[in-house]
Amino acid sequence: MNKHHESTGPAGEQQIILRGPADLADALPYLMGFYPNDSVVMVALHGGRGRFGGRLRLGIPQAPGEWGPVADQLAECLISGSERREGRPDAIVIFLCQDSPDGSDGRLTMERLRPFAQRLRTACGALDVPVLEALCISDGRYWSYCCPDPRCCPDQGNPLAMPGTTVMAAAATYAGVHVRGTLRDMEARLQPWRTPVDVATQQEALDRTVPELVPRLLDERARREVAAETLRLARTLMDRIEESQPAPPALADAGDDQLIGSDEAAAVILGLQDRETRDKAAAWMEGSEAQAALRLWRTLARRCVGPYGEHAAAPLTLAGWVSWSTGDEPGARVALTLALRADPDYTFAQLLHRACNEGLDPEALRRCLREATDEEAGSGAGAPEATVDTAADRGATPLHVRKVRPLPDGGRRRGRAPRPPGTERRKTAPGSVRPRTPVAGRRPREARRYGRRGTRTRR
Repeated sequence: MNKHHESTGPAGEQQIILRGPADLADALPYLMGFYPNDSVVMVALHGGRGRFGGRLRLGIPQAPGEWGPVADQLAECLISGSERREGRPDAIVIFLCQDSPDGSDGRLTMERLRPFAQRLRTACGALDVPVLEALCISDGRYWSYCCPDPRCCPDQGNPLAMPGTTVMAAAATYAGVHVRGTLRDMEARLQPWRTPVDVATQQEALDRTVPELVPRLLDERARREVAAETLRLARTLMDRIEESQPAPPALADAGDDQLIGSDEAAAVILGLQDRETRDKAAAWMEGSEAQAALRLWRTLARRCVGPYGEHAAAPLTLAGWVSWSTGDEPGARVALTLALRADPDYTFAQLLHRACNEGLDPEALRRCLREATDEEAGSGAGAPEATVDTAADRGATPLHVRKVRPLPDGGRRRGRAPRPPGTERRKTAPGSVRPRTPVAGRRPREARRYGRRGTRTRR
């Protein structure tokens, strides 16, 4: 066994000493806030006692041919990001978390992922940061890729500790740290419906709403009316959710789904595609209002079915923003990751994802939204265009908003559900590191969903 003394916090705070692979495996869900299945997780260590620093998670690439480039990018991203925040890490710990297809042979999964673990170790070593430990967690057991001693790390692996029975679990409970279940469970709360009847009903409602709203959205004055209607309806739905009887966690999402009609959901989903409307909705971010808004955004994200999958970027980003604003960083990262999966170049999601991962304080953006809301209430007019600098002190480029002239043909593409103006310009945020492979059939970057007068954002 490679005996380490990794501390879970800086000096002056309560510290837990982790003494080897078993303790590291047990600590992982508390570090992340959930069980990161189907993921590679890398954690930076600082100082002689190995204090935990920045951490990074990515879904394990399915194709082994991608493992090399992904390993290089992940190592560079974690080390450079750590240098900006806490200084260059002294070591790195790697976790590969993936269950076998039938849940019965984690050892085969461990062996299949061994080349990926080796590429990650090599990539970190090439940047002069050693990998202190690399673990595979599969089917309730863990294996060390670094320990050659079969007495402590046998071929069949070691069983994970029962949840809630370890010193780490006790310390996390005392500190108020909760594990929300698996990453798959958290994502399921935000993913579109799959039941054929529900999907068909919601898609029909979206199809009915598009021809009703689009002509109004193409007219500047009518577009403001649609924005006001969208926000009023969203507020009504939030009040309805807040007044409902609380349901057990396992039934909460189903209860919220029953409170909102298909036509109501369609109207708000399409209305939120307008940037200004979405930004005003982002002001619902504090107190009980934030919890009702979060439940609404989750519900709307689940209603973005069929060809309307890209429309989920707006409610998912709002869900991520509310989660981050209320201190739920794991929930924020999951929602923002799904938003970028729905629309990889959605600028607002890119900015929030980067800010959340860099540990910025959301209060700067909250203050900006409060001021915009107060100014709008005082003037009685629409909120003015603004420049929001969420990370000026870190050298990040501010987000500037401008009016643009869309494509003359309206940018409609066959096979895609239409989307109102005000959507984000598709442009990758500078400095982002997100390995991805080309997707067959993705629409051209310049394609626009709607006609003459949209608004979009630019970096």
